Amino acid sequence: MATATQRKQSKKSPSRPVQEFRLGRIRAAIWENETTNGTLYNVTVSRLYKDDDTWKDSSSFGRDDLPLVAKIVDRCHTWIFTQSSGESNEEGDGNTPF
Repeated sequence: MATATQRKQSKKSPSRPVQEFRLGRIRAAIWENETTNGTLYNVTVSRLYKDDDTWKDSSSFGRDDLPLVAKIVDRCHTWIFTQSSGESNEEGDGNTPF
């Protein structure tokens, strides 16, 4: 069974994702974009594979990859939702993000 890992990146480095999730060979990276309308997040999803001795990634997924893609995208959605809710709740309005 695939194990889940996550790695939080520094927000100061724009060339790195602010959050990354991995389930088996499926990886999702969350990218932060500062705009005039506030912070927006984008997600990239890829499948890791080995070509000879070199690790590469692809944005193409097979049938057996799709359940993991669905799970990892759900984790990204939850993380982004929590970040967005956390920003609006910093004034202590008492509302929960869920």
